[in-house]
Amino acid sequence: MAKDINIEEEEINEDVSETNETNETNEASETSDASSSSDSSDTSDTSETSSSSEPELSPLEKAEKEIEQLKDQYLRARAEFENYRKRTIKEKAELILNGGEKTITAILPVLDDFERALADTTEDPEAIKQGMELIFHKFVKTLEGLGVKKIETEDKPFDVDYHEAIAMVPGMGDDKKGMVIDCVQTGYMLNDKVIRHAKVAVGQ
Repeated sequence: MAKDINIEEEEINEDVSETNETNETNEASETSDASSSSDSSDTSDTSETSSSSEPELSPLEKAEKEIEQLKDQYLRARAEFENYRKRTIKEKAELILNGGEKTITAILPVLDDFERALADTTEDPEAIKQGMELIFHKFVKTLEGLGVKKIETEDKPFDVDYHEAIAMVPGMGDDKKGMVIDCVQTGYMLNDKVIRHAKVAVGQ
């Protein structure tokens, strides 16, 4: 009988122990939840405090800030313009110094032909004439490649934009009045610009 009583007491003690452990676990969980809730609340409060603690700029401060931004933009734009101006001046100087390089390079082969013609010892007048004509036509083609072209004057009416009258020829008839009778010196154009007017005699 005493043995049965001891067994019952042990079972009661085990139940009490399990109940205490359960209570302790629940209390620990509640404490953790409360702590987490408190931390979250503190973080939220801190964020709200930080947000609300930023001072609002006054109209004067806003204007000063805007002025600083505009000043920075102006300084950047001015620096870019200065760089552009210096680069343009440099390119212009290089163009002035080396602008004739293309022309000279194109003309050098014609100079070579003249040197060979002068070094030739032939005495045949016809051969010399043909050689000079070949060099002349080559030179004309070279100028045309550079944009230089001859101003036409034959059977053309006198035009002050292209011609320069150096003589008036009377008694040529009405059909020749105001027309170019003769070209004393050929005129030339570079692209669309007259670089030398043709000197002509005009019918009167």
